[in-house]
Amino acid sequence: MSSTDPGAAPSGATTASGRLRTGLVLRLFMPFAAGYYLSYVFRTVNAVAAPNLVADTGLGADALGFLTSMYLAAFALLQLPLGILLDRFGPRRVEAVLLTIAAAGSIVFALSDGLVGLSIGRALIGVGVSCCMMASFKAFAMWFAPHRLPSIYACLLAFGALGAISATVPVEWFLGMLGWRPLFIGLGLFALVVSLAVFAIVPDHHEPPGHTTFADQLRGLRFVFRDRFFLGIAPLAAVSSGTSLAINGLWAGPWLRDVAGLERGAVATHLLIISASMGIGFLVLGLLTERLTRLGLRPVTIAAGGMTAFMIMVTLLAVGMTGPMLWLLLLGLGFLATSGSLSYSLVSRHFGRHLAGRANTALNVLVFVAAFTIQWAIGGVLSGWEDPATRQYDPTGYRIAFAATVVLQAIALVWFLRQYAVYGQRDPGEPPLSGTRVAAKTGEAESIPVTESEPRPEPPRH
Repeated sequence: MSSTDPGAAPSGATTASGRLRTGLVLRLFMPFAAGYYLSYVFRTVNAVAAPNLVADTGLGADALGFLTSMYLAAFALLQLPLGILLDRFGPRRVEAVLLTIAAAGSIVFALSDGLVGLSIGRALIGVGVSCCMMASFKAFAMWFAPHRLPSIYACLLAFGALGAISATVPVEWFLGMLGWRPLFIGLGLFALVVSLAVFAIVPDHHEPPGHTTFADQLRGLRFVFRDRFFLGIAPLAAVSSGTSLAINGLWAGPWLRDVAGLERGAVATHLLIISASMGIGFLVLGLLTERLTRLGLRPVTIAAGGMTAFMIMVTLLAVGMTGPMLWLLLLGLGFLATSGSLSYSLVSRHFGRHLAGRANTALNVLVFVAAFTIQWAIGGVLSGWEDPATRQYDPTGYRIAFAATVVLQAIALVWFLRQYAVYGQRDPGEPPLSGTRVAAKTGEAESIPVTESEPRPEPPRH
């Protein structure tokens, strides 16, 4: 069955026997993995570089939170148009172009001295790497069969965790040797190299990118936001992943300094524990989900259970759990933070590959809006307990800020359980609850939503 057939499986990376073609998989996977690795370095580097930024620029907690979250804000703003671009022009071209913007943003950040220039550079970085996960997911959904997606997504996310690891002890060493400005210049050059690699190495799928109209693309996006399962899982995934991004991407470092009482070198080492456990979590949860699905356990159960356990870890942070059990807390925090990422494969599975780009970017925009809001809000809370002389924050501020995120996660969990009990999730291949029609144009099929209010045609009368 050809890939232009509406019922065709995206099997371009497999042989006739169903085995993966290793060479093609590496050409497809490794450039996208390098881009996602880079995005995580950019996302988490400020957790270690924050003292250097504060020392050079005099930023307070609220300004530091705002500056760091500009990455998340720009990232979020680009997600909805990004989904349309991915479905229309394909992941290879979109990622190659945007990574050049990330390179420019990193150079601007390195050469800036004030909050305005730093924020512009940080925002350009966010725009540039905003496609790294979604472009990868879209490409993998085009090339791989649906049952392989959880494990392939897990391998990609493990590269993100490797980027987070690189942004801990190695960055601390680099900062001590050369400072934060050469660091960001080097990251900008690396972004440019990855951009060229994506454009030159990644193959184009033999099925052309979509040729639907812009209005059709928007109708598909509107359909995603009206889907009952999406409306149930999205708030829980947003506040869970958003809390993880806000804490692990910035505030875990100051918490280890101010609450756990660790020196700067020890802070970097403990951040390494979080990042390493995230990598393990991405791999283990992805592979475990694929295995348990074959045994009959629904992936949504694993995702919801993991996000509930992550909420418990944040609760322990809020109460200030330190001492000999601290390393266990950090292991659990990193490992369980990855459970929110399972929502992306759930969404891909739910909507099918023709809406995969728009559905996952719709979820991603909610995740990063939540992350931007939570990261900035934590800084706003901590600024009320900031010591002007030492630029450190009282543990009470962390207790209040982290407890607020726990409350948000608990509300979202209750909402999801109620929605899922009523609407559930349809199986792969099952038509959407509000129906679809498949429009075939010159051999191409595109899923277009049909709302429940749209009248059904009556059969002809004789």
